[in-house]
Amino acid sequence: MPKKTDVPFRITRAAIALFSRQGYHGTSTRDIARLADVSEVTLYRYFEHKEDIFWAALDCCFDALKPRLTSLQANRGSLTPHAFLRKALNVLVDTATFSPELIRLIAIALLEMRGKAEDVCRGHISPFLALMSTYFQDNIEAGNMRNLNASISALAISLTVLGQPELSRLFDGCELSKMDRSDVVNAYSEFWIGALLPSEQERSQADPSAGIANLMPVEHLR
Repeated sequence: MPKKTDVPFRITRAAIALFSRQGYHGTSTRDIARLADVSEVTLYRYFEHKEDIFWAALDCCFDALKPRLTSLQANRGSLTPHAFLRKALNVLVDTATFSPELIRLIAIALLEMRGKAEDVCRGHISPFLALMSTYFQDNIEAGNMRNLNASISALAISLTVLGQPELSRLFDGCELSKMDRSDVVNAYSEFWIGALLPSEQERSQADPSAGIANLMPVEHLR
């Protein structure tokens, strides 16, 4: 028999695996109990409804990201745009690569759950998007980044990176589908740094006295 304290964790991990693969409506509490190696009676001692199990599964996936987001938030003031972008991209690429269940559960929540889904997902995702957007806006105002919409930039980066593993496989000839994690981070870093940061020539035209300390090549950060 599993230890009492292990049971909720085992149920949650089983729910993550099943919901992410079969969807909410395609997964029964019997399926979850069987994979967790507990009875349905035991399952309902810890979770009153099937929906409660789903939200616990989604929360568990998001919890794994919190330490890295907290670190990014705490250190953002000391990071150059190059370094900030690379760290943010590392978080996103790692999520897409190592936590595909999270991406699927978010999609399932929005497509199948509705109602509470938007509030739950907003509560977890909004802090990261707000962090990126605020950092971009601060650096736009300081002249370190191009004058682009900060919110759209944060959304565009997040959506393209999180959707990359699945979409790249549908794109014939897409090199991203063949790259390892490190190469993907480097590719996205080079692209978004080129898109968001002014070139040395642009900086010089805007402010002839401006230095180029924040314009180190991407490879210096590898």
